[in-house]
Amino acid sequence: MKKHLTKLLAFCLVLALALPLAACGKKDTPNPNPAPTNSPTVDQPSDTPDPTAEPSQEPVPTADPEDAVRSYWSEDQLTQAWGPGQVVEHLFFHPVIAYPEFAFSSAVPQDRQEGLDDWMVTVDEFNKILQSVYEKGYILVNMCDVWSEYTNENGEQRMQRNTLMLPEGKKPLIMSFDDVNYYDYMLSEGFMSKLIVGEDGDIWAYGVDPFTGEEVVTQDLDATTILDKFVREHPDFSLNGAKGCFSLTGYQGILGYRTQNDIDIAADSPERPAFDAKRQAEIDAVKPVIARLKETGWTFGSHTWGHIRLAAEGEKADARLKRDTLRWQEEVGSLVGPTNILFYPHGGRPDGDHDQGETYGPQFVWLQEQGFRIFASVGISSYSQIKTTISAVICDRLHPDGTTLRSGKAREHYLQFYDPKDIIDLDVRPNLGVTW
Repeated sequence: MKKHLTKLLAFCLVLALALPLAACGKKDTPNPNPAPTNSPTVDQPSDTPDPTAEPSQEPVPTADPEDAVRSYWSEDQLTQAWGPGQVVEHLFFHPVIAYPEFAFSSAVPQDRQEGLDDWMVTVDEFNKILQSVYEKGYILVNMCDVWSEYTNENGEQRMQRNTLMLPEGKKPLIMSFDDVNYYDYMLSEGFMSKLIVGEDGDIWAYGVDPFTGEEVVTQDLDATTILDKFVREHPDFSLNGAKGCFSLTGYQGILGYRTQNDIDIAADSPERPAFDAKRQAEIDAVKPVIARLKETGWTFGSHTWGHIRLAAEGEKADARLKRDTLRWQEEVGSLVGPTNILFYPHGGRPDGDHDQGETYGPQFVWLQEQGFRIFASVGISSYSQIKTTISAVICDRLHPDGTTLRSGKAREHYLQFYDPKDIIDLDVRPNLGVTW
């Protein structure tokens, strides 16, 4: 497993650190009628109007399909207490491969295929994982509901694990999604290109079919829209409308929109006006997407602006971290809102390894001072540890992907969620073998 995690550290791209409070902070008031973005129109079925009917004097409000999700569980049904001594499981994914037949073909270089095989799952595999965790009794919970900050008897701020009230027989599950930025490399390797708001007000995925070159707008080829659709079809899979948490960088924008600044273009450069205008158009286009995601149970965390390694030491590393954090705040936090969640890029921990005690490096202390409270890495279990001398909690999350789907040793850690033998699609993945 250490070998796999070492490979994971090397693969994760570069990016962005979050500022205090966007995932667990005060929620923004959502736009009740989010405008479509400047992306292709989604064709929606419509009923044929009755020509004999009297025309309505007032428009009939359309019910939000998410209302049934948010209100599915009533308070009197939440009778099972899931206390601080019980594990809250956490699975994370990278963007799913929409067109695996293309991604694992000669159209993509061999080394890139191996990277995709290691760290991604396909659409079909993601669908099967969702079905399995649902059948095993898991229910999605908001990561921000699991831990909270309080003031102790000495007037000090500390973190605590909350008791979750669940329906009988359900087990809590956090899902997070790294690098939902739709990097340039993804656009040529069989992924979707961006999230958009359709004319129906729902989130859709936009992309280009790599085989035909045709534009595609769908809810069936992207992890975000697949999970949205699954929860609408199985509203008992979500507690109070919870979905997942996006772990975002910023160096190539967010959610498929190139919102990043280019600090190499001087303010007085003749290139600056055109660049600023194009960037502002991307910012304007992503805002309704963010609003709708928040409204439908999604939250946001930082993955650093540049996907930087946080375990590095020295003055240069510390200075880089501070620049990166401020840039994430300016370019990403300003759009998604504040967050107290930091997802470690490459798995590197500036706070040290598991159970390292109460000694912290300068990077960890500085990040905590910026408002981060939940620090999430990658491991073989949904480990968590609340610190006692600082207001922080560290936690690990498991990673369904090619490395763990192929591994007999990893399989034992995932059987509580699914059997990798039933999930992995060996018909489309490279012939790299399995060890179970």
